[in-house]
Amino acid sequence: MDTGGSSYIQQGGDGGTLAEFATRLCGSDDLFASRGPHATVNFVTAHDGFTLADLVSFNEKHNEANGENNRDGNDTNYSWNHGVEGPTEDVDIAAARLRSIRALLGTLLLSTGTPMLLMGDEMGRSQLGNNNAYNQDNETSWLDWSLSPEAASLLRWTTSLLNIRRAHPALRQVEFFDGRPVGDGRPQDLAWLRPDGTAMTDADWNDPTCDVVVMFLSGELFSRGDPAQNQRDAAFLITFNRGESESWLTLPQTPYGARYRRLLDTAAHEPASAPFTDPSGSQVSLEPRSVALFRVEWD
Repeated sequence: MDTGGSSYIQQGGDGGTLAEFATRLCGSDDLFASRGPHATVNFVTAHDGFTLADLVSFNEKHNEANGENNRDGNDTNYSWNHGVEGPTEDVDIAAARLRSIRALLGTLLLSTGTPMLLMGDEMGRSQLGNNNAYNQDNETSWLDWSLSPEAASLLRWTTSLLNIRRAHPALRQVEFFDGRPVGDGRPQDLAWLRPDGTAMTDADWNDPTCDVVVMFLSGELFSRGDPAQNQRDAAFLITFNRGESESWLTLPQTPYGARYRRLLDTAAHEPASAPFTDPSGSQVSLEPRSVALFRVEWD
């Protein structure tokens, strides 16, 4: 996932990046059309640069310990500290940072393509703002396996997300979407919807204030090379709210689905699935800077 994609969720997002964000979510067919979505490697962080925890905790690099007067390492980190630089005892800021981490993980692992996850990000490892810890053979670069309650919770959340991705081929497409209907009276293999449950327009795509976008996956997996390899999985809604305020989603009606079960929500501290379904046409809340995954169900 390029930095344009990750910054769409961070700090309200960058205006004018929605179409770019959607392209990356779908596997970057503008770059890999001849190779397939498996060829794109999506990532938010790598071994060089901030860890995921530091990406939401520091606005600036802090590489003084490297002995180069903080001149080393990249100065452009696309990060946001949520109002305080570095570690804080403010429980609200700490909670907001964890929500942003979960939203970035959700964006990464629900995107089409090959995900790359920096080891330690799944448990919130920090290098205290050092984005170039090449000569730090100490606690700065070591991985601490004694998990705090917050780290253990994040690990459970990441594990649940990975398990859902593994279980559902619709969340790891091997062919690019082509926008065709999957059958008579049925929706396209991929559709983009507004918060009111209707199809997005050109004006929506070009609206820099658009904070909520909804991605519908039909669950039909087409094999262009061999139609006998076509598969059918569950259908899903994936919602992205980059805004600073709660938003409301009208669950789309026929032909998209009859009922919807919220499987994951990055605004939730734990990854429990909702024990109930909401009927199409009803409204559900989308928390600020959140990603939510709904499974489509039929009566």
